[in-house]
Amino acid sequence: MTLSSTTARPNPKPLPKTSNVGVSSIDRDLSWLEFNRRVLQEAVDERTPLLERAKFLAIFSSNLDEFVMTRLARLRPAAGDRIPAARQRRERLLSVRERIVSMLEAETACYENVLRPRLAENGIHLVDWDGLTEDQREQARAFFDDRIAPLLTPLSLEAARPFPHMSNPSTSWAFRTTDPVTGESVIVLVNVPPDLPRWLRMTAGDTRSNHVFVGLDTVIAANADKLFPGVTIEGATMFRVCHDEEVAVADDGMGKRALVELELRQRRFAPVVRLEVQPNSDPAIVAHLQNHFELAAEDIYEMNSILDYTTLLEIAALDIEELRDRPWTPLVPTALEASDGDFFAAIRAGDILLHHPYDSFDAGVERFIREAADDAQTVSIKITVYRVGDDTPLVRSLIRAAEAGKQVVCVIELNARFDEARNLHWSRELERAGAHVVHGVTGLKTHSKTALVVRRERDSFRSYAHIATGNYHTTTARIYEDVGLLTTDPALTRDVLTLFNFLTGHSRTPSFSSLLVAPMHMRSAFVRLVETEIENAVAGRPARIVCKMNQLEDPQMCALLGRASQAGVPIDLIVRGVCCIAPGVPGVTRNVRVRSIIGRFLEHSRVFHFAAGSHDPLDGVFLIGSADWMDRNLSDRVEAAVPIRDRHLRARLWEILDTCLADRRNAWQMQPDGRYVQLFPSGADGTGSAGTHVAMMRSALARRDL
Repeated sequence: MTLSSTTARPNPKPLPKTSNVGVSSIDRDLSWLEFNRRVLQEAVDERTPLLERAKFLAIFSSNLDEFVMTRLARLRPAAGDRIPAARQRRERLLSVRERIVSMLEAETACYENVLRPRLAENGIHLVDWDGLTEDQREQARAFFDDRIAPLLTPLSLEAARPFPHMSNPSTSWAFRTTDPVTGESVIVLVNVPPDLPRWLRMTAGDTRSNHVFVGLDTVIAANADKLFPGVTIEGATMFRVCHDEEVAVADDGMGKRALVELELRQRRFAPVVRLEVQPNSDPAIVAHLQNHFELAAEDIYEMNSILDYTTLLEIAALDIEELRDRPWTPLVPTALEASDGDFFAAIRAGDILLHHPYDSFDAGVERFIREAADDAQTVSIKITVYRVGDDTPLVRSLIRAAEAGKQVVCVIELNARFDEARNLHWSRELERAGAHVVHGVTGLKTHSKTALVVRRERDSFRSYAHIATGNYHTTTARIYEDVGLLTTDPALTRDVLTLFNFLTGHSRTPSFSSLLVAPMHMRSAFVRLVETEIENAVAGRPARIVCKMNQLEDPQMCALLGRASQAGVPIDLIVRGVCCIAPGVPGVTRNVRVRSIIGRFLEHSRVFHFAAGSHDPLDGVFLIGSADWMDRNLSDRVEAAVPIRDRHLRARLWEILDTCLADRRNAWQMQPDGRYVQLFPSGADGTGSAGTHVAMMRSALARRDL
């Protein structure tokens, strides 16, 4: 089967929905929570180095914050719901809460019973006020007076004053104070400053071998009397709020940038969807907060230990080598090392597959843009930007290229969740430098990861393309696993150019010969690939599907995989997060196996393999791309996937898939009811005991030594 395509339509008529009858499905939100339970288990797992366990507790908490801010409001009964629908929504909301509470209890047990004592055994003491020596308390008091107090603004909740704005998410103290003269009782809020470290190291009377930390919030509470001279503090409660992030703003014909700026302003005043409080909170304070935020009892979570576990990232960052994962320095890709310093000659010599973080993002992707920016023969650089981070070298290269007079085109997605403000900033900076900044096609998010460099070579022009699964983000490239292709293949570079023309210009029927592009024809191409495997299985020819992605939720693709399973196609799905197809159900998905890889690096690449009638997997179809099999990716976003034709690069992709399928260290196997079972090494040879990430690091080192 060829992947050549077809005339694409920017707003296609949806394909007929494949029936879901006979395919067991898993609730998306519960699947998401089960993914986060696997993250939490990395903190519990004794095999994980101690400081990495602190990191995973923080990641678990951060993930849960994101779930609360983006999904919780969607679960609540909506105005206008009929009684059965409202009852169903409420039951689902309570089911979600039950799972969250069980995981929070496990988080507390991990911190209090395991992590904190083990840290103390290794000289890292996380203490409360009573755990400080008198010298350390004096140091903390001085720090409060000099560094903390100037940043605090007590705000009383008197009837004549408006309730202060609570940022998202934010931690605050609420003090119930009483005037001894008038007897007046007032609740006063004090926000914990976000600009200070949340764990303060106390060095007074300490030894070099010990690290003593006390929480910033603890220091504020212990010195709160300085904030309220002449009145009595009757009660105190620390609390944390999360707002709904999914704010809908009417377009009213405004430009996309103005619309996103309005959304950001509106989000500041979005309703609170969760209130977290410390144990033994002051009932009067909690009641006041609950009433003001219009929360139900199930929206309030009593935390049995520290309130904000994301602060443990500060502890996890301690430079104590023996308590961390062994250091890994990404390697220069071998194909680029052999190019005698001529980056573009290396790409002309043959397609190059980059696998991050094993291959260096700086030596591959950033160098691609950097060399183009400084190259006299380069006339044009075009790139899609979804997430780039702060002060990124890649953006500085683009600014330098624009200032040098090169044509620089940046398609910046302003609606990248949680990165809207950052993307607005960089869009303005690039425009000031003379770059052409556009924000894609109205009604569609631009999620593709593509770049195109055009150079003048001899008497003509040659194009170089990068097509990838991950963002152009320097920081996440060190911890996110992704793949990308550097190529001068004319068919691919022409398709990438067509994609940019679609994003920046005005076209209705862009045609692509090789790329799979959503929302035009990516879905239909994947459907054809799966249906070919069904036909091959029925005809007795080799058939197999192996797909690696972040999330699998699209009902049509889930139903189609169910059909393929029933036709006898072996299907292996490596899905890190949400997976809505239930595997191993007799007569339905008996031939479907689902596993999730959780560990040191975040598995982010999307790799697709179809046997296409061949016994040798390297003779099958391989694709990499930006899209998961979710309805939003296939229907409502601009995505790009590229076929990998070079046999050596296919071998690299098969190695990735095969390593994930052999993993018995970082892998979890999904059960028919949606639960996951952690895998452990078995057999005398300990197959898979190294885990995907260690195995891939060893493989990268072996390639360098060849």
